[in-house]
Amino acid sequence: MNDTAEATGHPAPDEQDPAPEPVAVHGTVAPGYEPVRDAFARNFAQLGDRGAAVTVHRHGTPVVDLWAGTRDHDSTAPWERGTAQVVHSVTKGVSAAALLLLHQRGRLDLDAPVSTYWPEYAAEGKERTLVRHLLAHRAGVPVLDRPLTPDEAGRPGTGAAAVAAQAPVWEPGTEHGYHAQTYSWLTGELVRRVTGITLGRYVAEEIAGPLGLDLWIGLPPERKDRVGRSGAVSAPERGGLRLRPRRNVQDAYGDPASLTRRAFDAIDPPVDENSPVYHAAELPGANGIATAYALSRFYASLIGAVEQGPRLFAPATLALARTVESEGPDRVLVVPTRFGPGFMLHGAASPLLADGSFGHPGRGGSLGFADPESGVALGYVTNGLQKTVTNDPRAQALVRAVRGVLQG
Repeated sequence: MNDTAEATGHPAPDEQDPAPEPVAVHGTVAPGYEPVRDAFARNFAQLGDRGAAVTVHRHGTPVVDLWAGTRDHDSTAPWERGTAQVVHSVTKGVSAAALLLLHQRGRLDLDAPVSTYWPEYAAEGKERTLVRHLLAHRAGVPVLDRPLTPDEAGRPGTGAAAVAAQAPVWEPGTEHGYHAQTYSWLTGELVRRVTGITLGRYVAEEIAGPLGLDLWIGLPPERKDRVGRSGAVSAPERGGLRLRPRRNVQDAYGDPASLTRRAFDAIDPPVDENSPVYHAAELPGANGIATAYALSRFYASLIGAVEQGPRLFAPATLALARTVESEGPDRVLVVPTRFGPGFMLHGAASPLLADGSFGHPGRGGSLGFADPESGVALGYVTNGLQKTVTNDPRAQALVRAVRGVLQG
């Protein structure tokens, strides 16, 4: 790979608003992947990134590994190669992999009722909810009649008891809608019932440990200094790069009575995502912490062997991960979405590399996915949170750049 001391992105001239200083991009790119470095630099110059990293693996080998900016959205300390961030719903893809590994090992039947493993879950008409319904956002419990406080949300057992007692808002299995917050307690409790340990510990022992990943669901205290502070930033509209308004989850969120608002506000008031208490909690749908390199290596391991690490998914499990379970209008995200058993699939709501790609975006910008046909895996993390849920323009710029390299 070629060492890169500095790369610059140059926005179009704007007499009313001077362009920011070019950002120093650190890291390496393999020959031919320079367009990804250029797109990464433009994210800082044109799309408001403050601190971020991107890694791309190809056939198990890193071909892009870049970082730039500040480790905190509100400071000047530099981002370092090992800087990690909360990756929000990117965590859902990691949690899905844990459940599919249990299925692969014969410990979890996707066609069994959830109550087979978790008897209390049968309450309020949920006795026919299958494990695959839970994974594919078809369980019908994206909301809680009484939202949990941040303390309750992170308290072991409290969230699981709340979703077990919740009546579904649609008949399980008949429709789908993004379980933004409740996915944490659904998947976490199911893994605990099957294995006797938490999902965060299962990921540490069966995924992160064997692969040597800086990836945690429940951050160990000794790792707290690795995590940068995140916060809201705006995306400048400059150089003709103007985002077109369209109906999306942000519009629906404006209605307090909507399923959208209630799903995202299942924890209320909002958590402090920079709190050490939040980082230490285990919320398998929301508060995973990772580096870009770890996310890319994780996804690379699902589709093939990686350098000095195992392949996690057998061919049959890989095929299952990409099988469409939910497709069409999403009751929560209000646009058409496509889900396999836990992973979001390539589509209009979250364009990945190509048909057959699978992964998961995170609110505010982060993204992780794999594309088996090309052998590509990508991880992108950022501390500058923008008003995006599934289709962040910075992540998409990187995806387009990788696609262009492959097609070039």
